[in-house]
Amino acid sequence: MGRLDSSALARELDALTVRDQFRVRSRVDTLDPGHPERCFVDGRALINFCSNDYLGLRAHPELIRAASEGMRSYGVGAGAAHLVCGHSAEHAALELELAAFLGRERALLFSTGYLANLGVLSALSGRHDVVLADRLNHASLIDGTRLAGAQLHRYAHADAHACGRLLDRYPDSRLIVTDGVFSMDGDVAPLTALAALAHARGSWLVVDDAHGIGVLGAHGGGSVADAGLDAAAVPVLIGTLGKALGTFGAFVAGDALLIETLIQRARTYLYTTALPPGIAAATRAALRIVRDEPWRRRHLQALVLRFRDRAAALGLPLSASMSAIQPILAGSSARALAWSDALLKHGFWVGAIRPPTVPQGSARLRVTLSAAHAQTQVDALVDALGEVVHQGLQ
Repeated sequence: MGRLDSSALARELDALTVRDQFRVRSRVDTLDPGHPERCFVDGRALINFCSNDYLGLRAHPELIRAASEGMRSYGVGAGAAHLVCGHSAEHAALELELAAFLGRERALLFSTGYLANLGVLSALSGRHDVVLADRLNHASLIDGTRLAGAQLHRYAHADAHACGRLLDRYPDSRLIVTDGVFSMDGDVAPLTALAALAHARGSWLVVDDAHGIGVLGAHGGGSVADAGLDAAAVPVLIGTLGKALGTFGAFVAGDALLIETLIQRARTYLYTTALPPGIAAATRAALRIVRDEPWRRRHLQALVLRFRDRAAALGLPLSASMSAIQPILAGSSARALAWSDALLKHGFWVGAIRPPTVPQGSARLRVTLSAAHAQTQVDALVDALGEVVHQGLQ
């Protein structure tokens, strides 16, 4: 590798532009608290169909009230890492409530989902260990394995048979790691089959259920609960608080030995400031709403079915997803960008997802549905998609 200079950086940025992979941030100016799906972005009024706020909770009055009360009691920030002086009564209560909600002995809070995945994989694996991972796992799961120095072997996406063949080649594999709901495709991992493989071979199954917690399962317990799997089948369950729960941060849930091991060994827990106590208080409020308002999950699933039925009738290029994540496959990055820009003119904000986030040739629109959306808004989006996509394919 040569010396790094400004001209080299400029050439790399120019190359991203040529490949339609240069990314630009949009500025959210305001959000309507009564209608969290509505926002002003760069001065334009839009309906947001690219948020992970699946249950429409991030602007819920109960969460805002709990966060405000938490800040009055503890201040805005935690002040330090959990093991210094940042672990408040709100954090402790949230960990207990998360564990009970998920049917686990204990839970441990992390400041972000990325840090949770890095911490788990670097604490539970190391040099000379073998980790098997789905090819489309989130980047943080891949990076966590690399940080640990473990041997990473990836199996074909959502293919338990392919995972089994890798286990035949690497019988001492320590971990099998997968997303529960895949963030860019919206499909669900074959968790039952993976759990059976892990049990038979003496491996641990690690599931990052960032996009399943709160949404799937009879009570919102996520993809693992929806598959009927318990803590013995999935010893390590990871989830985020900033998606269906509407707040910020992440957690790992498992037995007491796992959690104590992470407290002692997970560097991303040891050396990071705790999330604000007010956020922990707001998340406790979110858990109560998830438990007490199942209509949110029912409404969301009804919107998913309606979106898919109407989109299929218009011949839109759907994936096999039955989750709140509904990709519209474009192929090229240029086409995905053009579709996204055209939807803005119709008043809809839908993100264009391009490599390296997704494999080459599979750029897409990532439509995400929320319990905050009305049926009429979903219908209007599908009509706009039909016009934009069919014009773009001509």
